[in-house]
Amino acid sequence: MYKTDDWEVRGAAGNLAWSSKDLEVQVNQIIDIFNLIFFAPVINLLVLIFQGLSALNIPGALGFSIISLTILIRVLVWPFMSQQIKATKKMADLKPHLDALKKKHKGDKQALASAQMALYKEHGVNPAGGCLPALIQIPVFIALYQAIINILPGAGGHLDKINSLLYFPQLKLPSALDPNFFGLNLGIKPSDFGKYGILLLLVPIVTALLTFVQSKMTLPKPIKHYPSDSPKEGKEKEGLEESMGQVQSQMVYLMPVMIGYFAFSFPIGLAIYWNTYTILGIIQQYKVSGWGGMEWLISKIKYQR
Repeated sequence: MYKTDDWEVRGAAGNLAWSSKDLEVQVNQIIDIFNLIFFAPVINLLVLIFQGLSALNIPGALGFSIISLTILIRVLVWPFMSQQIKATKKMADLKPHLDALKKKHKGDKQALASAQMALYKEHGVNPAGGCLPALIQIPVFIALYQAIINILPGAGGHLDKINSLLYFPQLKLPSALDPNFFGLNLGIKPSDFGKYGILLLLVPIVTALLTFVQSKMTLPKPIKHYPSDSPKEGKEKEGLEESMGQVQSQMVYLMPVMIGYFAFSFPIGLAIYWNTYTILGIIQQYKVSGWGGMEWLISKIKYQR
């Protein structure tokens, strides 16, 4: 339940217009709606899979439950992800045409906008086509993250909260879950490697590497030549693209570092979720648009063979 410090906002006449209590009510209503629509179904699926695997005496039931649920949800959002990837690729493919339109209609914003819309329509591209699929996925993966956080021992798990959201009493969880997964305790953090062993550092390293591969694959091949431009315009575009490329390159390296740090700081169970999600993302990215920014490395490996 959301709570905040007491405060009040009063109108010019001194009447109470808004208070911390009003905010708490509104936020808690939103949380309740989120739990009902997203969190409760996800946590019930996770517990159902866990209880089913446990009944079959499958070792590492908690780890396999996290992997299974991540795969299931990723498959469910696969069409939305494909739509997002295709929309992004189409926009990248249209960039030379958009640059030509900007040159042709320089100084005439209305004509430029009309020409751009005609171009999008001709190629069947929706400029906002990649946004909606991403927005649809956000609450689903927040719910998945929250479900894993709540069920993992050592991650601030709240079994009472989970049990209160379960649809059937047969799914009720015991007071403690077995966190072992092939010798790994899913509730411990790689940051505790001094206590549990240096091999724990492989978890954030693998997580960072997988994130790097996926991030790199999302980059389009750079466009370096503008034969139709004047030397001055070509240099201006090259400078702009070089600047944009630097920002993209920084993000490609920054994201793996950030995700690797999170994998270092949070329980291993979350890294299993993230790595499963990322591996499936790499597979989908390859099937929809190829290796993208990783093409140079793949070609280099093939050439060396």
